[in-house]
Amino acid sequence: MLFDTHVHLNADQYKDDLEEVIGRAREAGIEYMVVVGFDRGTIQKAMEITEKYDFIYASVGWHPVDAIDMTAEDLEWLEELSSHSKVVALGEMGLDYYWDKSPKEIQQEVFRQQIRLARKVNLPIIIHNRDATEDVVRILKEEKVEEVGGVMHCFTGSLEVAKQCMDMNMYISFGGPVTFKNAKKPKEVAAAIPIDKLLIETDCPYLTPHPYRGKRNEPSYVSYVAEQIAELKQVDYEELAKKTTENAKKLFGINR
Repeated sequence: MLFDTHVHLNADQYKDDLEEVIGRAREAGIEYMVVVGFDRGTIQKAMEITEKYDFIYASVGWHPVDAIDMTAEDLEWLEELSSHSKVVALGEMGLDYYWDKSPKEIQQEVFRQQIRLARKVNLPIIIHNRDATEDVVRILKEEKVEEVGGVMHCFTGSLEVAKQCMDMNMYISFGGPVTFKNAKKPKEVAAAIPIDKLLIETDCPYLTPHPYRGKRNEPSYVSYVAEQIAELKQVDYEELAKKTTENAKKLFGINR
């Protein structure tokens, strides 16, 4: 029983074999998935997928790289979608200082607007952070994220940062990079995180875990992430799978 908390089945990489990819995920024991939309096109596709598959849920938000493109109408649309029964979170949202398409000030304002919306509609958030940890943590604190909580998606930061985030009602999620041989810090942090604050994900089609690194990622590979973390934490695979699934269902308010 596994829960892949962050998939992009709405990506073009799956346009030719989406049903087969979902079938392999089910065969591998993936009972739930959250497909993440981050702009108009990917959100619309995410909603189509969730309406077709009862075990797939959606998160809707605006990616920081594209923050400059988000309009007031888009924010209203996110609020409308938030009441849909299959929408379980807002995001991915956050800050990305690696790419320079959207100025930092605009990214920060769009990030704040989405956290405020999440608090208004009482949904957890999914955080994207690239090269912007200090500002992400500061804004989460200033915008009182602890009221709704959420997940630090594909976490690669330090244990100190993880602790700050957990203190704000955030879960810490690990993906494929924790399986990489040279990923010393993610392995150390994954080993130290309390199991009741831990989530797993693929971020497919990106960040494919070992031994498939370099190939297209897919949800069935989340089992490799679970195996690696179970080994790091010295717990049974079944226990790790069960607990991370329970954590995700609690965060996203899924009762089935």
